[in-house]
Amino acid sequence: MGLLVPLPGRRRGASSNMRAALALLLFLAAAHAIHRGKAYVRDKVCQEYQMLGKENFRTLTIIANSRKYSNGTFEEIGHLVREIVSLAETCCADGADPSCYDTGSTALSVKSCGADSPFPAHPGTAECCAQRGLERKLCLAALRHPPQPLPRYLQPSDKELCQAFREDPREFADRFLYEYASSYSQAPLPVLLASTRTFLSMVSTCCISPSPTACFLKEKLERKTLSLLTLTSNRICSRFSAYGKDKVSFSYLALLAQKVPTAPFEDLLPLAEDAAELSAQCCDSVAEDCMQKKLLEHTAKVCTALSARDGRFADCCTGKNLMENHFCILAMPPAPAPELPKASEPTNKELCGKDGALHATRFLFELARRHPSLPDAILAKLYDSSGKLRGECCSTKDPSSCWDSKRKRIEAELFPFLEKASQLCGQYNDLPFLEFKKRLRESLAQAEPEASPAQLEQLLEQRVSFASTCCLPEAPPLLCASKVSSELGEVCKKESCLLG
Repeated sequence: MGLLVPLPGRRRGASSNMRAALALLLFLAAAHAIHRGKAYVRDKVCQEYQMLGKENFRTLTIIANSRKYSNGTFEEIGHLVREIVSLAETCCADGADPSCYDTGSTALSVKSCGADSPFPAHPGTAECCAQRGLERKLCLAALRHPPQPLPRYLQPSDKELCQAFREDPREFADRFLYEYASSYSQAPLPVLLASTRTFLSMVSTCCISPSPTACFLKEKLERKTLSLLTLTSNRICSRFSAYGKDKVSFSYLALLAQKVPTAPFEDLLPLAEDAAELSAQCCDSVAEDCMQKKLLEHTAKVCTALSARDGRFADCCTGKNLMENHFCILAMPPAPAPELPKASEPTNKELCGKDGALHATRFLFELARRHPSLPDAILAKLYDSSGKLRGECCSTKDPSSCWDSKRKRIEAELFPFLEKASQLCGQYNDLPFLEFKKRLRESLAQAEPEASPAQLEQLLEQRVSFASTCCLPEAPPLLCASKVSSELGEVCKKESCLLG
């Protein structure tokens, strides 16, 4: 199958191959991103192609492009992979014309711009194709699809896996690499490579085993930590890609505040900053163990800081497997809302001072711990709005007047919206689905007495869709940001809104 499988007693060589493979993937993903001349581009590709061999080059090209074009079809990715591999095979052969690679890559960019292009579609293609030469190649190389809102890969039964494997091992491997890499496109490359490699090794071993059931059970147990790492790192890096470092830090701070609302801001902020630093260091890293090492170190810090404060953290942290401990913490539901006095708002002077962002973050932290059911997407919207408001008011000649007018609107618009959103997600998480839907229908009928049955049903489905997608810990950030904006449009009734 052409995968880089480390063999016992050959770890050093396997590690070297893995580093080379990752370097290749990054190079392919950023084709010509650092332009040092046509000869450099050709020599770099050919060096990697010759070192890895055609099959490993092909395997890694499937992973790289499935990741990059995560909404492309299997057939579209297949077309692109065949072109890239053929280009390398032809132009890296002994005696190939020195201009072969540049000519072939130019032809590839022209094909990408054709009306009948067989490659993955992208909204930015037309803009790139209006350019010429290197600029066009650079532009096309920079295009990538947004991540899938939720991983779509569903592992078949052991029997189904073996049936597909026996029918056509190569087709089986290609399709798996495409489906898995596109589903977990935000997981770091080293994690994705290790996960796909061990999965295909498991299938090829167990499907020829005289005891396949026992074999699969053993192999799945051995892969459990890696499977959790893939799932968790994909979530972490999806959020980092959508939010950026500062917003990820706030998002994690709010998450911890909702799980352990008795912990003070000063205890949780360093943990949130550590999580953001982990994301920044490891999501795009080619270091083989960056994500696993840093995530385990972070989990140990969380367990040390919070186990004594909350029995649920203590329970999660008792296991010997830190990856399972981390997953347990992420899956932990919010704590019940504590009895706390009303959060004190920062003063106008504090908000416009040098630590204005910190004061705003502290206030949002206080809101999060008082509303433990508020979903991440709404808290993220509050974070964005607070920065926008500080930018507006602190740049005026009279910041105090600006803030005073904003505070009145916040009181009228923001807090009722937060209460409704908190109640919606609280009921979704606490009630059986049918009971949740029944109560929601009743409350909507009371709130909208003039709405027709069809309008009520539409509103009901809209709220149910929001709750079932965005009230969960693993809620997709980009999709839920869009849903929050849609909900705010309904709440504001097309008038100016602070959060709109």
